Amino acid sequence: MPHGKAFKGFLLALAGLLLFACMDASTKYLTAHYNVPFVVAMRYLIHCGLMLLLLAPRHAGSLVKTQRTGLVVLRGATLVVSSLCVGLALQRMPLAETTAINFLAPMLVMLVASPVLGERIGTIGWLAAGAGFIGVLLIARPGGGLDALGVLFAMGAVVSNCIYQLLSRILARTEKAVAMLFYTALVGSIVFGSLLPWSWESDTPSQTELVLFGVMGLSAALGHYLFTLAYRYAAASVLSPVLYLQLLWAALLGWLIFGTLPDALATVGMIIIAASGFLMAFKMRWGGKAKTKK
Repeated sequence: MPHGKAFKGFLLALAGLLLFACMDASTKYLTAHYNVPFVVAMRYLIHCGLMLLLLAPRHAGSLVKTQRTGLVVLRGATLVVSSLCVGLALQRMPLAETTAINFLAPMLVMLVASPVLGERIGTIGWLAAGAGFIGVLLIARPGGGLDALGVLFAMGAVVSNCIYQLLSRILARTEKAVAMLFYTALVGSIVFGSLLPWSWESDTPSQTELVLFGVMGLSAALGHYLFTLAYRYAAASVLSPVLYLQLLWAALLGWLIFGTLPDALATVGMIIIAASGFLMAFKMRWGGKAKTKK
């Protein structure tokens, strides 16, 4: 693959990750003033509305056409659970620490992929996964000051995200990316939209809050689009290490907006998680495509 295209894919992924961090920062700010189901509903409704407005006129067929609709809907449902858990975790925990714990999901995917997809892990993979767990323990250690319930919700998001990523791998062989993106937005809109009669907030949002609701939905839609587009220009093995730069964005936004910085041990834990992710990504690149068990 030409280096120019790979660099373009890198830049698109970097921009997408910044938007994801902006989405989480907006979510954290808004969940301090509104209940989580209401905030997440606004995110999904805006996200789905933007996809319908911008893509439906020319790509309506591609948005809804699937070969394994049941699994596509199930994939969307797992992201719904993950979004709810992340929102509840962000309501109770700092942005950087929540993001770091959520990055345990790729390592869990690797462990589950062995029995489910028949992929070999290898010594390096086991070492990287073990180091990642140690990193999470440093972040969520007793006496570290994190809300225990918030950590529990963050771990719930990890499990849901793991299932989401496994289903994404399985469905990538038969489904178009734009259809999978649309169905995640649609399922989230239906689930959280149906809860609006019970989660609706009567308080009139301020101008700042209205802007943040828009930023949250726009960041979700555009972030997913840019990150999906990045795979047209760069291979997954090239982009996998880039994922962990979201930790940098999260720490920066957490400091600028909320005035929070991880303590020394939590920072070490985040570095270990990022290093473990890099190790797994480069293992994939050096080893080529994962070998299946015979």
